[in-house]
Amino acid sequence: MRHLALATATVLAGALALAGCGSSGSGSDDAAGTGLSVGSAYMPQPVSDSMAAGFLVITNNGGAGDALTRVTSDIAGQVTVHRTVGQTMEEASRLDIPAHGELVLQSGGNHLMFEQLKRKPREGEKVTVELRFAKASPITVDVPVKSPTYNPKTGH
Repeated sequence: MRHLALATATVLAGALALAGCGSSGSGSDDAAGTGLSVGSAYMPQPVSDSMAAGFLVITNNGGAGDALTRVTSDIAGQVTVHRTVGQTMEEASRLDIPAHGELVLQSGGNHLMFEQLKRKPREGEKVTVELRFAKASPITVDVPVKSPTYNPKTGH
């Protein structure tokens, strides 16, 4: 088990180092009037055959807070949400989305981990992800796969 955790951390560190931070401008409009919308979604093309990282921004224009509680994708056996505290990442059961605020999932910070990949997504493809929340209805997002070295600040 320790070997798997070390391998996961090593692969993620490489993906995060290559991916950069920021936004790409892709995403969806307010889903069913919930006040939640998703943008800046992307997945760097994975360097591993078994896992990948994903990044996006969930904006809450509503007057009540919510929380991201679960993520699924047909490309992975499991998608987990990770919180980064200092230099340590840990799986989180939920990430809060404040009223009139944002939940930013970015390289070097909170992020999604696609584990047990059923196939390795390639640059130019889109990966479908369903985001589930404590209060709002689920939101489905088509996440574009970018190059392994994609940097949203420069677009490369």
